[in-house]
Amino acid sequence: MIPANQRHLPIPGTFNIRDLGGYAAGPVETRWRRILRADGLHHLDEAGIAVLTGQGVTTVIDLRHDHELASRPNPFHMHPGVAYHSVSLFERLAPGDLSAGDLLLDLYIQALTTRQAAIGAVLTLIAEAPQGVVLFHCTAGKDRTGLVAALLLALAGVADATILDDYALTKPMIAPLLDRLIAEAEERGADIAALRPLLACEPQTMAATIAHILDNHGSVEGYLLAIGLSDATIARLKTRLLEDA
Repeated sequence: MIPANQRHLPIPGTFNIRDLGGYAAGPVETRWRRILRADGLHHLDEAGIAVLTGQGVTTVIDLRHDHELASRPNPFHMHPGVAYHSVSLFERLAPGDLSAGDLLLDLYIQALTTRQAAIGAVLTLIAEAPQGVVLFHCTAGKDRTGLVAALLLALAGVADATILDDYALTKPMIAPLLDRLIAEAEERGADIAALRPLLACEPQTMAATIAHILDNHGSVEGYLLAIGLSDATIARLKTRLLEDA
């Protein structure tokens, strides 16, 4: 049994399933077992699936590309007790000049500016999900998942420093997974030196991402309004994050 206020859910086949609860948000805290962020779920066995549903998961949002879905299907697709959604968050995005700057920051800003409909769709799915725990994930639970998690925590009023800590926590969590990804890339003959910057998870990257939002929209809520979320949807997100069930 995993305690309800345990951040990391250590489920075999995964590395980085974490609860967004328990973070100070002004005078209150984000609620436990409302929203989980995660890495890939394709190595889960039946026991692992049962652990997640036993923890209350009723909605899964998969942020991966179509080719990732095809090669590593989601075990919750067609699950009778879980609403499964696929939204390719970084569709058609690629980092800029591989020899200059913070490649991940470039990627995140591209997503914020060109994938607004997808970001809005993901947040609307979270806001409108049925009762139970919402889990969203990508492959490593770092970039696509990290960006959505940062938006949610900022909207809830969690301090920037805490958001950066949550983002950076992915680095130690997925170290064994990154070793596997690098080994697979080497087998494909990929340029590992070019790949490594994309595997980073440094707090300054998320700090600059948040600064970009504030500089251009004043707040994360302002950004969400600008990309088309309604006041009602934003209110439902805050309720899911902050209020008693």
